[in-house]
Amino acid sequence: MRRGMAGVDEPREVVGEFRRRELLVPVVDGALLSAEAGGIRWLFAFTDVTALERFAEARGEDVPAWVPVYGARLLDQVVPRVDGPTGVAVDAGSEAGFVLPPVTGIVPDRVAVDTGESAA
Repeated sequence: MRRGMAGVDEPREVVGEFRRRELLVPVVDGALLSAEAGGIRWLFAFTDVTALERFAEARGEDVPAWVPVYGARLLDQVVPRVDGPTGVAVDAGSEAGFVLPPVTGIVPDRVAVDTGESAA
């Protein structure tokens, strides 16, 4: 996958590249680092250590521990286990950053907010 997935014109291509990519997911106090905004929990994921370090520096923190996770596993297995609507913020704080919201075609239908099936 090329750096800067957000620059790809086709949204399906972005999701496909994300699913195939191994990402770095920060861990703080034994939990995946996330934030809530607009009623959605956003898990943070980074395409490389440099992006993760910039994010941590901007937050005024040491680089948190991280685990490598393939995007497909994050979307298909991790997101559904989080309580409430959950999306992924990729390379947060960088020019190439973007979000994958919890909608059909990105997360499993049973947890997508646009299907009415979510247990949000």
